[in-house]
Amino acid sequence: MRAVFKFDVLKQHSHSSARLGVVTTPHGTIETPAFMPVGTQATVKALSPEDLVDCGSQIILGNTYHLYLRPGHEIIKNLGGLHRFMNWDKPILTDSGGFQVFSLNRLAKVTEEGVKFKSHIDGSTHAFSPEHAIKVQQALGADIIMTFDEPMPYPAEKSAVKISLNLSTRWAKRCKAVHKGESQALFGIVQGGMFKDLRSQSAEQINEIDFPGYAIGGLSVGEDIEMMYEMAEYTAPLLPANKPRYLMGVGTPKDLLACSGMGIDMFDCVMPTRNARNGSLFTSQGKLNIKNNRYQTDGSPPDPACDCYTCQNYSRAYLRHLFIANEIFALRLNTLHNIAFYQNWMRKIRRAIQDDQPFDPNWINPSLEESSAS
Repeated sequence: MRAVFKFDVLKQHSHSSARLGVVTTPHGTIETPAFMPVGTQATVKALSPEDLVDCGSQIILGNTYHLYLRPGHEIIKNLGGLHRFMNWDKPILTDSGGFQVFSLNRLAKVTEEGVKFKSHIDGSTHAFSPEHAIKVQQALGADIIMTFDEPMPYPAEKSAVKISLNLSTRWAKRCKAVHKGESQALFGIVQGGMFKDLRSQSAEQINEIDFPGYAIGGLSVGEDIEMMYEMAEYTAPLLPANKPRYLMGVGTPKDLLACSGMGIDMFDCVMPTRNARNGSLFTSQGKLNIKNNRYQTDGSPPDPACDCYTCQNYSRAYLRHLFIANEIFALRLNTLHNIAFYQNWMRKIRRAIQDDQPFDPNWINPSLEESSAS
């Protein structure tokens, strides 16, 4: 019998609000705090499932909106579900598609029933209700799925944010009402924009619905880093201590360290993969722009402190050559390194919690301090 979803806090950090935990799902366990590489369209761009495992990835994220439009959730269901479809036998989280519906469709029409929008692929018209979002995610078969909500842009008027969070609460209730089966854990999402009283209101409402896990949404949408941190730090303790807390779409190394210290357990961000495709590598020595002429004859590895496949086998000069020559192999090697760096970073955070050592500000090289909120 497959294990059902649960979350255990193994140790509380005495130097911060961070905690060491383990999430149990039908497809395996996840040590937390954890970073989830983004596999929007049933693939983490440029990497195989074996690459992801070798890098230390425990869970990946897929996107309901994109997979609904292409190839279609029913096709994936009939082919054995998302795990079999993409040959990934570890946990998967799918977000509900709400963020993409609004960010990719400026003319999306919102009603109490749901959202009408046009496909960014072919312009065809579609409708997503909370019930439909759950139906699609159940067909995909992810281990963790998300309620359908209305993310608000930044800046936004407080009155509009309040109306939106109340709508998201009503949608969350409808999501839970139609969600079936213990093989998937449905997480609720807290909204509230950049207003603490609305964050409190949203958290209270979503907590009352009683989900097995909770997400903090509506951050890293254009606000500055100080505001993002302020809202995350304020919201995290409003969520149940015995359930996982997921901060959506936030994830520079600095963000992961700071927000782990706030008691947040799960993160995702496109930054490591997107930066890799643009020739930007995260290293223990800071950001490395592999396109730079200075690396043309540099025989050293991208990061001497890294044990990933890329760093153990290839030089900066070779990576620069591949990238300048527009070779596909460059994207794989760069992405593999960045994901390995992120997973090593999370292991470092977990180790500090386990050993009850303070998070060391000297971990942060100045060029790693760019925030996903900036």
